[in-house]
Amino acid sequence: MIWRERRVLLILLGLILAGNVVFFLTYRVQYKSRLDAMDDRLAQVQGELDSAKRARASAEQSVQAYKKVEQEVEEVLDQHWSTQPKRFTRLVAEVKRLAAASNASQPKTYAFQQGDTKGDTASTGSNKDIGAKEVGIGFTVDATYDQARRMINLLELSQQFIIIDQIALASGGDQDRLTLNLHLKTLFRDDTAADAANRL
Repeated sequence: MIWRERRVLLILLGLILAGNVVFFLTYRVQYKSRLDAMDDRLAQVQGELDSAKRARASAEQSVQAYKKVEQEVEEVLDQHWSTQPKRFTRLVAEVKRLAAASNASQPKTYAFQQGDTKGDTASTGSNKDIGAKEVGIGFTVDATYDQARRMINLLELSQQFIIIDQIALASGGDQDRLTLNLHLKTLFRDDTAADAANRL
């Protein structure tokens, strides 16, 4: 028979086939383990990427919140806590506007008083310059009782930084009219004092 005559060749082919089968099975197992390792690595890297994206989104939100706070602080410093040359005229104009809005008479004269503010330090008992100037404004208007109440209310609701320091009412010549003496206080930022304090 032919298989007996070519036995050596068939054995050789069988050995080659067996070797190929062993190599194929071994390669497949190793390949699968490498694929699994790559899948695990991909999942790990994807998790790290997602974590980095969340951290970046959180950092961007923090930066936006910081910029918003910075903008609001600048707005407060420029508009409500500005220096005297920048805000004084607006303050007097606000007083006139509120007197007109309450239908009271316009103030004919103003009295101004200026001083430095000191911050008390409870632990040391010393006073420290807080970098602000205190300015008092006194004026008199003629108004009815309702107009006087309205003007006081408008001053309290004003966007300007105004403190009502003193109020005095006196009856005028007319029984329905009152003389309203108001003394207001406000603070202006003093950049020169703040810079001097920072240099010390």
